[in-house]
Amino acid sequence: MDSQTRSGTEAAPGTGTATAPAPRPKLEGPRALLLDAGVPIASYYLLTGAFGLSTLAALAWSGALPAARSLWSLVRERRLNAVATLMTATNIIGLLLSLAAGDERLMMAKDSAVSSTFGLAVLVSALIGRPLMAPMLKPWITKGDVARSAAWDRLTAESAWFRRVQRRHSAVWGAALLGECVARVIGAFTLPVDTMVWLGTVMLIAAIVLAIVVSGVIGIDKMEKLVRAEAATAAGAGTAAGAAAPAPAGAPAPEVSAAPAGTAAR
Repeated sequence: MDSQTRSGTEAAPGTGTATAPAPRPKLEGPRALLLDAGVPIASYYLLTGAFGLSTLAALAWSGALPAARSLWSLVRERRLNAVATLMTATNIIGLLLSLAAGDERLMMAKDSAVSSTFGLAVLVSALIGRPLMAPMLKPWITKGDVARSAAWDRLTAESAWFRRVQRRHSAVWGAALLGECVARVIGAFTLPVDTMVWLGTVMLIAAIVLAIVVSGVIGIDKMEKLVRAEAATAAGAGTAAGAAAPAPAGAPAPEVSAAPAGTAAR
C-alpha cells in the first residue's frame, strides 16, 4: 500500500473522521450520570428494601461510590465533580440525621430533609447562573453523539436563550423537589404513619412527573431540536469546506493550452 493510500485511510487530527477511540466520549456522559446519581440512589433503596439494611448502613454503603468519584476528580483530574460531590453531601446529611432520628414520624421527615438538600442546591445553582442539572440534561439531549455534544457546547457558549432554558430547567427541578419535601414533612406529622408509607412514594413520583412536564413546556423539546439543527448545520459546513478544499500537494496541475483563445475556438 503506497503513502497516498495510507494517508487516505488514516484520519488526520481534527478532521472529524471516526477513529477507534470515538465510542468512548459517546458513553461518557450517560455513564458518568449513572455512576454519580443513578447507582447510589438505586443501591440505597435496594439495600433498605431487599436486604433489610438500616437507613444508616444503606446511606453509608450507597455513598461510597460518589465519595470515591468526587475524591478521584479532585486528586487525579483536578476538578470538582458537582454531581458526585452533591450526592456525597446529601448522604452525609442523611447519616447525621439518622443518628438524631428517634420515632417513626421523624424518620419520615428525615427522608425529605435529605432530598431537600439536593433540591435546594439545584435551585441555588439556577439562581447564580450555574445550573446543576445541565450536565445531567446534556446526555439525554445529545444522545451520546459527538457532533450533538459539540453543538450543545457551542450553543451554551453563544446562545443566551439556550443558557436561560438550562437555568429554568434546574429551577423547575429544584422547586419540584423542594415542594415534595415540604409536602412530605407536613404529611409526616399530620397523617397516619401507615398512610405516609405509600403516600411518600406517590408524592415523589408526582413531583418528578410534574418536573418533566414543566421542563418540556419551558423549552426542553426546542433545545433538542436546536441541538440537532446545529449539529446538522456544522456537518453540512464541514462537507462544503471539504468539497471546496484545494487540490492536495503533488497533484498534477491541469493542462493549459499555449494557443491563443481564438485559435482554440477555431
